[in-house]
Amino acid sequence: MNSILLTEAATGGGTGSILMMVGYIAIFGVAIYFLMIKPQKKEQKRMEALLSTMEAGDSVLTTSGFYGVVIDVTDDTVIVEFGNNKNCRIPMQKTAITQVEKPQDAVAAE
Repeated sequence: MNSILLTEAATGGGTGSILMMVGYIAIFGVAIYFLMIKPQKKEQKRMEALLSTMEAGDSVLTTSGFYGVVIDVTDDTVIVEFGNNKNCRIPMQKTAITQVEKPQDAVAAE
């Protein structure tokens, strides 16, 4: 009789452990959202805002590490002039731009 009660007591906690497991999964999912997904979306919105305000004359940094000056902006492409040589103008996608500095920002920094 005692062994039957011990067995029932040991197996009776199954529902509680399932609820606890679901709770841990939910907490883990919320942590993943706030630590990984939300900051990534925030950075993506910041980059979209940065690229939408880009205009000719802005200094830019590309993903490959080159600094240049924007010559022309279209819907999804940008023509960037690199270096002192005025003949080095390269069309590239807007997504290749990682940093934009407005000319008035450079003057204010000095």
